[in-house]
Amino acid sequence: MVAKMSYLRILLVLLLASALLGIAAAPPYQVESSAVPAPDSLAAPIRAVLSPNALSVTTTTGPLCEIWLSKAIQETATPDTELAVNFGQITQGALVDAMKLDAANMDYRSQRIQPGVYTMRYLLAPVDGDHQGVSDYRDSVLLVPAALDTSAAVMPTADLMKLSLKASGTGHPSVWSLVPADHSPASLPAIVHQQESTDQWVLFFEAPLAKPLPMGLVFIGHGQIS
Repeated sequence: MVAKMSYLRILLVLLLASALLGIAAAPPYQVESSAVPAPDSLAAPIRAVLSPNALSVTTTTGPLCEIWLSKAIQETATPDTELAVNFGQITQGALVDAMKLDAANMDYRSQRIQPGVYTMRYLLAPVDGDHQGVSDYRDSVLLVPAALDTSAAVMPTADLMKLSLKASGTGHPSVWSLVPADHSPASLPAIVHQQESTDQWVLFFEAPLAKPLPMGLVFIGHGQIS
């Protein structure tokens, strides 16, 4: 009887340990694509050019954000092929997607962004001393509050930078880094943990370009901000 009780205790400990290991191994972020309409707080012209499906990112504590990609990102006739540019075929100021942020989050410059609905438009980081070393890549999207972005047309760079200040609430636009598909999973959408100089989580999806290709959005983690 004693031996049987000891065996049951050992079995119980093993089962508990296995359960704890399973919990520890669960990824902190998950993504799924589902038919969720874009929110009404987005202007009608913006909603009209967005995908009917949302990429929903959740954490172990609940929803983090939903992202609606453009059906077709506007491209330029003269792509930028400079060093550190991966998506130079995209027109600067073009609408890439819209995002509903369910919980406060930090952008790539460690600026706290409040929950809300935003558009995200493409912009290349300037080549100057203030931006050198922040990221290996110059591609990014800038956040704009939905109420301030009412046209699906390309937004002039100066207007984009100015309106993005309303998203960050600081003296710098809200920047979210885009990364190439060097480590993109075979099945998209997917979330990948990239631990290089900083601890970053990247949402990979297929960018709706004339020639579709994987694109990564850093949604957790920041650059080397001095």
